[in-house]
Amino acid sequence: MPMIPPLLWIPLALLTLALLVYSAGGTSTRTKLSYGQFRQYLEQGRVESVVIRGARAYGELRDPTAPDQKPKLFVVVLPSPALQDPGFDALLVSKLGAKYASEEPPDNTGFLVAGYLLVTLLLFAGVWFMFRRTRDQVLGGGFLAGFGKSPAKRYQSAGKPITFQDVAGLEGVKEELQEIVEFLKDPARFQRLGARVPKGVLLMGPPGTGKTLLGRAVAGEAGVPFFSINGSEFIQMFVGVGASRVRDLFATAKENAPCILFIDEIDAVGRHRGAGLGGGHDEREQTLNQILSEMDGFTPTESVIVMAATNRPDVLDPALLRPGRFDRHIVVDRPTFRGRLEIFKVHTRDVPLRADVDLERLAASTVGLTGADIRNIVNEAALWATRHEKDCVSMEDFEYARDKVLMGTKREDLLTGREKQMTAYHEAGHALMVWLLGGPDRLHKVSVIPRARTLGATQLLPEEDRFNVCQSELHRRLVYLLGGRVAERIHFDELSAGAEDDLKKATQIARRMVMHWGMSQRLGPVAFRVDEEHPFLGKEISAPREFSESTARIIDEETIRILREAEDRARQVLEEHREKLDRLAAALEQQEELDEQDIERLLGPPAYRRPTEAEAYPVSPALPHASS
Repeated sequence: MPMIPPLLWIPLALLTLALLVYSAGGTSTRTKLSYGQFRQYLEQGRVESVVIRGARAYGELRDPTAPDQKPKLFVVVLPSPALQDPGFDALLVSKLGAKYASEEPPDNTGFLVAGYLLVTLLLFAGVWFMFRRTRDQVLGGGFLAGFGKSPAKRYQSAGKPITFQDVAGLEGVKEELQEIVEFLKDPARFQRLGARVPKGVLLMGPPGTGKTLLGRAVAGEAGVPFFSINGSEFIQMFVGVGASRVRDLFATAKENAPCILFIDEIDAVGRHRGAGLGGGHDEREQTLNQILSEMDGFTPTESVIVMAATNRPDVLDPALLRPGRFDRHIVVDRPTFRGRLEIFKVHTRDVPLRADVDLERLAASTVGLTGADIRNIVNEAALWATRHEKDCVSMEDFEYARDKVLMGTKREDLLTGREKQMTAYHEAGHALMVWLLGGPDRLHKVSVIPRARTLGATQLLPEEDRFNVCQSELHRRLVYLLGGRVAERIHFDELSAGAEDDLKKATQIARRMVMHWGMSQRLGPVAFRVDEEHPFLGKEISAPREFSESTARIIDEETIRILREAEDRARQVLEEHREKLDRLAAALEQQEELDEQDIERLLGPPAYRRPTEAEAYPVSPALPHASS
């Protein structure tokens, strides 16, 4: 027998209630007559039959003018005097004879009580089902037990499991994790000599560098279960749910040992305790306390490895980072040239490439990008080639995809008139700083086509990976940033708001040179760092600055001096080469986009070279730049 769907319980209860009311009264199809009308019809002989049940009289009326018509049913509520009058009974007998009867009213009390009870149960069941369904959508799990159940998902590889071969680059990181893999494969080998493998491994690095992929690769290499959960999934609106889910998660891990627990974005629950609002009664802090307790509860023989990933290691509670919990801290940084090349090879394995595709050139021109960025470039190139009905992906498609990722998508609106000319001179000023004075980076493309939130862009490609920057390079970067603003002033004798981003970046660099890196002659080798930590980011309330008002005034003066020197240097270079500035701006205004080869045909070969210490502030920015 099929079961009634729970969603139909409430309509069914309402229908049952209506049937009960109908059956209890039994008068919905009868005409209600007053006692006076009933006596009048009885005297006229129009009453066909009467049955008295209690205080009601049920009967039939006939119409003398239509003898063939079906009699009409009626009901009359009899008053007390009529029921107590013997003459009324005699009148009915004389008028109706055998068609008059008197019966005891039926007792429907039990039926009505059972019916109303059924209706109540159906309504309660429907309300309970809707509450449970809403609760499950919010909290997950079954009734009551679902509150504390862990929402961790067990990773199941659809086919071939992910291994270290699927993780391109990051060779140093994979060597660190190889020891974890060997322990999960053969724990007795380490325990025989009394060795203890770290209980926790914390992966730290920028977003998109492959931290989650590394966790899955470790599980795939070891062939053990992999449980994944996000840090924010522990926290719910009900107090105690996070700690209960932590207990359930670790209990599940112990049952499936050896295995790997992977907590992504652990900073959602692992921030400093005692900060912000809530104090020690904060639900997040209770969850963190339970995580700390569970990690301490692991015995040395339990083959459970806890891996966590975060891009904010600075806000984590120190108790998480101490030995015995997350013993090993592994930095997953942006890939090097060799790593980017391997990542391109991995992501292009299933992409048909034309013979002109140079992966080494692409790897060299994507300095600072993560594995996720490179995967996005490959995907954008394949989509662009598909849109143009190509059979394979060419280098031109990769160039388009790289420009889209680095500079943004082209906007539909185009610049015209004076606005376009001013943007052309602005970008030409940036480009000439690099082209004429040289540096370690080369000019890749200059454009006045609006992209994303910018009106124009000047893109540079570093020749090599850079991990440090010296004072002369910082001065060159400032000259480069201010070159566009100076070009506007030289040609138009006024400034525009398009240099806002340039000024912001230049001011940040100059202030850091003075306050953080000790590059001011007046202040000397002193760091005047201001504590910018905020309590709601996981740290205590910041302390006041540790320098006087007079020092703050000198910092401002030194910052302004450095920026003015860079501006004067940019003006000197552009005034000496005013003819090249006009020529480049005119070509840029006409063609809207120029690459390195176009500029070389226009201005001659560039002065790309490494600067010497004796040179005074040659221009060479170290990072790609997009100006508005």
